[in-house]
Amino acid sequence: MRGPAFAPGPDPRVEVLRVGREGHPVLVVDGLLTGAEGLVAFAAETARLAPVRAAANFYPGVRAPAPQGYVQALVTALRPHLATTFGAPPDGRAHVTCALSMATLPADQATPAQRLPHIDTTAPAQLAILHYLCGPPHGGTAFYRHRATGFEAIDPARGPAYLAAARREMADGAGGQDGYITASDPLYEQTAAVAPAFNRIVVYASNLLHAGVLADRPASADPRAGRLTANTFFRPEG
Repeated sequence: MRGPAFAPGPDPRVEVLRVGREGHPVLVVDGLLTGAEGLVAFAAETARLAPVRAAANFYPGVRAPAPQGYVQALVTALRPHLATTFGAPPDGRAHVTCALSMATLPADQATPAQRLPHIDTTAPAQLAILHYLCGPPHGGTAFYRHRATGFEAIDPARGPAYLAAARREMADGAGGQDGYITASDPLYEQTAAVAPAFNRIVVYASNLLHAGVLADRPASADPRAGRLTANTFFRPEG
């Protein structure tokens, strides 16, 4: 079976936000690619979405590999914007992973690490590319400042101090909220939020503290009705 076809969108809309006191860039692009509807159909009819192993990933839901044609089209169309916004090399080798994802785990079954803001890596060069294949009812993406340390991004130099503070907070029971974080709380201040829109792409450094704005009971596990996204990590090599 042939996979969906993708092409550059005729009139993409590009916006760069500066979030938090540290002013980290967040790139928002609407309509970068055509073919998003086909990607939804692929997720519903062909992909085998399965729970993520806890030891490998903290994602609160199910995932499946994205079609290679999508990954190639996405990276090709995005690279000029990644160069302009983040200073990433406009060409050359890069390590890229991509998965179709659906947040399906009820909050009362999630761990604190899944409910609170997180980072994907401390490596500053890695970018997270989030492609919304669903609309506004499913919640967007928010960015946070850790109140105790004041950190909004966690690089290798900040990692030990942040981890120590977060562990103290967990040990003291300060992070005992039952639901997914959706706004500021005693531990984290929300600095910005990007609303979801179908075929919207949001790009940010993977070491920014962030979280999906998830309901305590995420919506349907049907890719045509639930919170379907494509999640890509992009790290230049060399």
